[in-house]
Amino acid sequence: MKLNQLFNHTEFSSRHISFPDQAALLAALGETDMASFISRTVPDSVRMPAEKLALPDALSEADALANIKEIAKKNKIFKNYIGLGYYPTRMPAVIQRNVLENPGWYTAYTPYQAEVSQGRLEALLNFQQMTIDLTGLPVAGASLLDEATAAAEAMAMAKRVSKSKSNRFFVDSRVYPQTLDVIQTRAKYFNFDVVVGDFAAAQDGEFFGALLQYVGTDGDVVDLTDVITALKSKGAVVAVAADVMSLVLLKSPAEMGADMALGNTQRFGVPMAFGGPHAAYFAFKDEFKRSSPGRIIGVSVDVTGKPALRMALATREQHIRREKANSNICTSQALLANLAGMYAVYHGEEGVKRIAQRIHALAVAFAQAVSGSLKVVHQVFFDTVLVDCGAQADAIFQAALNAGYNLRRVNETRISVAFHEATSAQDFADLVQLFTGTAGVLPETASVQLPETLLRKEPILQHPTFKKYHTEHEMLRYLKKLEDRDLAMNRSMISLGSCTMKLNATSEMLPITWAEFAEIHPFAPRDQVAGYLELIDHLQTQLKAITGFDAISFQPNSGASGEYAGMVAIRRYQESQGQGHRTVCLIPRSAHGTNPATAHMVGMDIVLVDTDEHGNVDIADLRAKAELHRENLSAIMITYPSTHGVYEEGIREICQIIHDNGGQVYMDGANMNAQVGIMQPAEVGADVLHMNLHKTFCIPHGGGGPGAGPIGLKAHLAPFAPNHAIVNIDGVNKGMTAVSAAPFGSAGILPITYMYILMMGADGMRQATETALLNANYLAHELSSDYPILYTGKNNRVAHECIVDLRPLKAESGITETDVAKRLMDYGFHAPTVSFPVAGTLMIEPTESESKAELDRFIAAMKQIKQEIENVKSGVWTKEDNPLVFAPHTAESVSGSEWNRAYSREVGAYPLPYLHEHKFWVSVSRIDDVHGDRNLICTCPPIDNYED
Repeated sequence: MKLNQLFNHTEFSSRHISFPDQAALLAALGETDMASFISRTVPDSVRMPAEKLALPDALSEADALANIKEIAKKNKIFKNYIGLGYYPTRMPAVIQRNVLENPGWYTAYTPYQAEVSQGRLEALLNFQQMTIDLTGLPVAGASLLDEATAAAEAMAMAKRVSKSKSNRFFVDSRVYPQTLDVIQTRAKYFNFDVVVGDFAAAQDGEFFGALLQYVGTDGDVVDLTDVITALKSKGAVVAVAADVMSLVLLKSPAEMGADMALGNTQRFGVPMAFGGPHAAYFAFKDEFKRSSPGRIIGVSVDVTGKPALRMALATREQHIRREKANSNICTSQALLANLAGMYAVYHGEEGVKRIAQRIHALAVAFAQAVSGSLKVVHQVFFDTVLVDCGAQADAIFQAALNAGYNLRRVNETRISVAFHEATSAQDFADLVQLFTGTAGVLPETASVQLPETLLRKEPILQHPTFKKYHTEHEMLRYLKKLEDRDLAMNRSMISLGSCTMKLNATSEMLPITWAEFAEIHPFAPRDQVAGYLELIDHLQTQLKAITGFDAISFQPNSGASGEYAGMVAIRRYQESQGQGHRTVCLIPRSAHGTNPATAHMVGMDIVLVDTDEHGNVDIADLRAKAELHRENLSAIMITYPSTHGVYEEGIREICQIIHDNGGQVYMDGANMNAQVGIMQPAEVGADVLHMNLHKTFCIPHGGGGPGAGPIGLKAHLAPFAPNHAIVNIDGVNKGMTAVSAAPFGSAGILPITYMYILMMGADGMRQATETALLNANYLAHELSSDYPILYTGKNNRVAHECIVDLRPLKAESGITETDVAKRLMDYGFHAPTVSFPVAGTLMIEPTESESKAELDRFIAAMKQIKQEIENVKSGVWTKEDNPLVFAPHTAESVSGSEWNRAYSREVGAYPLPYLHEHKFWVSVSRIDDVHGDRNLICTCPPIDNYED
């Protein structure tokens, strides 16, 4: 053996993919090798030669980490006092290690299957309780994508609930520039008239809604009560964007009369990370709850009457209401919300109050120290001091940079300094010296310089959860208790169709907590962020090679955000061509609900296209509708492979029909795990596509976020991608407004995808796709003798997922798809996707990361469940008394003194032998969804309910 053969640069791909299993899987399918399998699975019309994937060879894990470390070193860590919604923080180490760096938390999926999600549901309920306490409003959601998009959602919600006939929305001129930027994007296609002005002037106009800032961008704190009262007297619905840390000391938005409150929770221990990801909070009046966007965690009961948590009011969401949904939002920021919520749990009321008081006292002391020689503009502030430096402004600002401090240059003479949790006594001394020439000395007494009328009167964080876990041991055990209630990928396969739950490798995750990436402000000077810009440039090159597109925009911070950005780019391009009248969007009936919801948000008229009996787009119907609407056709939104899990043979023809009739092709990238290295979406005819980096490209789902949804664009659309009010994006036309708060979206998690591609290389990326197809077809083949596979393509093959049809069994036995989903929990599995895209089915996507042993374990579980259904059909068990309808089984239920069911305790809890070796126990029995929606409670329940 040659020595260089021992340098295994492909070591990572063999950790990501179980190569030794492939021969057996191929043999089960009657295939001799991977090449013949792929040729019989992927249509010739879309398949590209392997050598066309222009990516470098793979690096080992060690070499890839060394590579990205060199990039990270090019970022300069300055002491940041810029503010503008982003601040240095101190994440408690117990939270970093046991939540952020813990696969039990970050590999979980959105908690649609509530019985295996009680831990993170409780964590999200804590986040909601924290939000309710700070805002004073009675209902809060479980996070939105960022403050700017939350403000845009508030505007849309205000229109839905307002009785005013006005089409005007007022925006306080003191809002963050990035917030206004996103509002203007969203307002354009809703045909809202945005009026920006001094908040006091809002009293004089007629508006359906208003957004007021509290604290202002330049630091001033104003009592908004009178303005809110005046606006509401004329029918306006008023939202307040409030700094989350300031609310610890200041009176709440609700006390001032606000209808809604929103903001960023980044200050609660989450790194700046060059702009994200961060969780936005969103709170509102109870009467608005059915018009609200995003997820709400609610308290319900299980079938035994035990309190249990679930996602409430799901019928508001896009996957059900489609174009009538309140929002297209799908991913939220669950992991980041959990971090912020746990920060509040760990510190409690006294802890966060001490932090807020310290921040304010430092700002007051600084203002007092500089006021002798310079003018402090605002006398009432929380953390941000605006100083008029006159002719000295240039010198002070440059001296600060030379000393390693980033300040905010407001205009020619004014500089603001935003104090924060991480400000040290030395920082204070340095900052005073920069402005006055004399080192600052901290006063002995902390001063509060806020009017009594602005101070909070009511207590916060009074629930026992926020009082019990202030020592590290107690916090550590609380986090472990919650983790153990959840089924994440560190326990078993999560085969959710359309969700691509693959390995989130440890080496991919390591860089995101490095200070060189975590402690960078999104609006830091360009020369300080060379590492991030290089990373983004490399990642753009990688994704262009994979997709065939000419440009990549990284700003969208979720898949739905990417959809929106892509459709906005199409509209902007067509408007630039004098074709703004093109507003018809064709959408297949099988499409994911985000598609029609997004099309509606960009002002399009939706025309549905039929599918044939094989689940494919009906090309004759498509052609007829494209030609009928050719004068007004804007676009088609299409998923490839289809939402039914099949490679459609006619995708090139579909794209050509749209182009021939003047439209653009938007491709939904939800199923890109069946594309990479095998085909290029741009080459088959797509004009724009969003990529779910949290699916195909290994960013973890985090229990419901973060996400990252960059878009690939053809050259003619590239100038119409999102730009940014503060940071100009290269290659994008000026004047293109933003879709997210940060210029590069969730930049802090981009290292994960970069590392994945770097360690896989061209061969590994292609092999991942091939293996995903192989695993899905193996599952479909092995299950087909027990369950019909609803849709298949050429040669009876599926793509990367398959749909198991439970409807015949349901009709014969009365056992529902929900019963099967819940019974899988007893076998140690999270259910596949239930009743999407077809009611009464399960959609299964195993991904390339699962071994044959894990696939076989799942197959065994499904076959045993089929036998259980047969027992119901044959009368061994009744429809009312069998292990499926009572699933899932808790340890409490099978170990109780009474057992009067028709099956044994062992059948309930240990239906297969492998469960004796490793058993996951649900903490609650089946949850009553109807009770939870009829009796919405989105606050932490009494402490008695938490007793184990």
